[in-house]
Amino acid sequence: MPSPTPRMLAEKTGAIGWMIFNNPERLNAVSLDMWQAVPEIVAAFDADPEIRVIVLKGAGDKAFVAGADISQFGESRSSAEGIEAYENATTRAFDAIAEAHKPTIAMINGYCIGGGLGIALSCDLRFAADHSSFGIPAAKLGLAYAASGTGRLVHVVGPAFAKEIFFTARRFTTDEALAMGLVNRVTAPDALEALTRDTCATIAENAPLTVATAKQVVDEFAKAPGNFDHEKCEALIARCFASDDYKEGRAAFMEKRKPLFKGK
Repeated sequence: MPSPTPRMLAEKTGAIGWMIFNNPERLNAVSLDMWQAVPEIVAAFDADPEIRVIVLKGAGDKAFVAGADISQFGESRSSAEGIEAYENATTRAFDAIAEAHKPTIAMINGYCIGGGLGIALSCDLRFAADHSSFGIPAAKLGLAYAASGTGRLVHVVGPAFAKEIFFTARRFTTDEALAMGLVNRVTAPDALEALTRDTCATIAENAPLTVATAKQVVDEFAKAPGNFDHEKCEALIARCFASDDYKEGRAAFMEKRKPLFKGK
């Protein structure tokens, strides 16, 4: 199936639509063109009546997605306008996955970090190889996670684990991820694809309308309460991107040193 960029592959095998993050030399870190391709691929899979399940995976055996491509941040996320455009692209990608009409599975083999974890959290199910690792390093970069992405994390693991993930910015093992409910299943790397394919086959045999209805009704229960202060959250996020700490985080990453944050 065609894709708008070679860094994103769209393949179809039977009832499965495969969305592959194809940037293995950077551990499948997501560049702007990759974020922009996601909604188009999801729409094509949703429009294909033969596809019953959408599976997301990373190319190679080292990473699902090791985050956004931070090397692009100086170019695409260094001004208010650039940050807004980039955030809009990532939000559209996350929302496209989360709002897909068909069930989605993240097949995680290796690093699942930052934006990669955001992609996995946008899926309905998450299956992981036992050597995988998880984390959100936002606090080491001085940036803020979008409110919608934070909400998905809270809905999956609860407030306490979500805070631990954000506060520590550390890597979590698959055992820890399974214990907190971050992943549904853990298996050996050589059994991961078989587990995913078997689950897809089971789902494909079931009534599509029932599956679609269950997906939508469950998602309704996961929505934030009506008193959720979206404007406050957006203001807090914007403050992070406007901070000196965000500049320091980007500079330290590119210079391969520890950042020195000052809280302003």
